[in-house]
Amino acid sequence: MAGAGSFSAAARELGCTQPAVSQQMKALEQSAGTPLLIRAGRETRLTQAGEALVRHAAGILAGLTAAEEEVAAIAGLRAGRVRLVSFPSGSSTLVPTALAAMRAEHPGTRISLVEAEPPRSVEMLREGDCDVALAFRYAGSAPEGGPSEWDDLVVRPLLTDRLVGLVPEGHRLAGAARVGMAELADEPWIAGCPRCRRHLVDVCEAAGFTPRIDFATDDYPAVVGLVGAGLGVAVLPELAVESVRAKGVAALALEPEVEREIVALTLADLARVPAVAATLDQLERAAAR
Repeated sequence: MAGAGSFSAAARELGCTQPAVSQQMKALEQSAGTPLLIRAGRETRLTQAGEALVRHAAGILAGLTAAEEEVAAIAGLRAGRVRLVSFPSGSSTLVPTALAAMRAEHPGTRISLVEAEPPRSVEMLREGDCDVALAFRYAGSAPEGGPSEWDDLVVRPLLTDRLVGLVPEGHRLAGAARVGMAELADEPWIAGCPRCRRHLVDVCEAAGFTPRIDFATDDYPAVVGLVGAGLGVAVLPELAVESVRAKGVAALALEPEVEREIVALTLADLARVPAVAATLDQLERAAAR
């Protein structure tokens, strides 16, 4: 209206009727609570309030246009971000393949990665510090914190990861195909992350003994190094063993089998965000490979 000079001219530019423009102006004046136009015969000019609104309108419209373009880019996976948190063995095995595929298919989507073991990674998801969390729990055991640990989250199953026993290459059991936990009852143990440590104690106690844990470390290469140096035995997930150059150790199948479930977690609202959904898909494909 300000640029056209009249309701009729504005209507022609907008492709609508003159009464429609007039009604919109009346509604705008009601919303503003003050007149925006002065009408004198065929002439229409802006009031001081109308001039102020026109000065700001260009910036507002430009901001709306920029917002629409940015939202469209995010919806079309041409932009956006995903904050991923993963436990270390997932970071070195599943994550690189998934993120490389995301970068190749959606180069405008930015993905960041930090490491945390569950349950901390799950807490980060609920606290809004990440969008996707890789987590695990052991088969046959109740989730930490009770059955509701993952109940309010979107759970994308990725794979089942078996645990294997690790002994030094010169160990009496190094040549065995399988080993029962009870056969390792008198050995010194090297334990992993806190959740893995608690599970190790549970498995050993189910086999009739309490493990003597001489060393505890969250660093899987350190666990393998300590075993290789002859300082004890350990139980690690296959995914963790794959991520480490296991020198000086023998990997043995456990009897009975012990497994952990590996999943990707997100919130229900986040699961509908295109970049988050695409990341979940790529993690699932990486696990399948």
